[in-house]
Amino acid sequence: MLEAAIAGAVAGYAIAIPVGAIAVLIIHASVTHGLRTGLAAAAGAASADFTYATVAVVVGGAATAFIAGIETPLRLIAGVALIGLAVRGFAGLRSAHDPTAARARTASHSRGRTYVTFLGLTLLNPVTVVYFAALVVGLPNLGGAGERAVFVLAVFGASLSWQLLLAAFGAAVGRGSSHRIRLATAVIGNLIVVGFGSLILAQAAFGAL
Repeated sequence: MLEAAIAGAVAGYAIAIPVGAIAVLIIHASVTHGLRTGLAAAAGAASADFTYATVAVVVGGAATAFIAGIETPLRLIAGVALIGLAVRGFAGLRSAHDPTAARARTASHSRGRTYVTFLGLTLLNPVTVVYFAALVVGLPNLGGAGERAVFVLAVFGASLSWQLLLAAFGAAVGRGSSHRIRLATAVIGNLIVVGFGSLILAQAAFGAL
């Protein structure tokens, strides 16, 4: 059980820590809308890792074969979704010049919608389930149902702890910065997300050739 827990924790951190579009978006959500919204985003991303880890331990190598058949469409959807979110973020910067309007927008922001959005965006990354499936096949200590359950829970705990750290960092930046700095952070964050979205679209396009 201990080996399964350690393997799950290592796997969870390994998939969560590399900086990508989701990490940038979690920080951006906390900077723009506050800690609670950032926590909802973090929970959504970690739930997606939990879902894919569960699929991997239940289905195993069959998940890899299935994902291989739909990888290009998933990448196209993910790229378009990320660029769409960035465009929406840029559109929202117009009202960000008015601190009162920004506070009103933050107060009305749905944390449930944020959770679902980040869950969906993270699920659009097909590499995650392939990664977990490879680990499940390659680790001999995940033979029993108990070990597999511990592995999945450890993945979720590790992923959630990292995503929560990102949310807390974003909230700290938002609280300790002037309105102008928060605005600049939002612009940079949206540009980074556009870059990630464009890269994903390019990978999907070249992969389909």
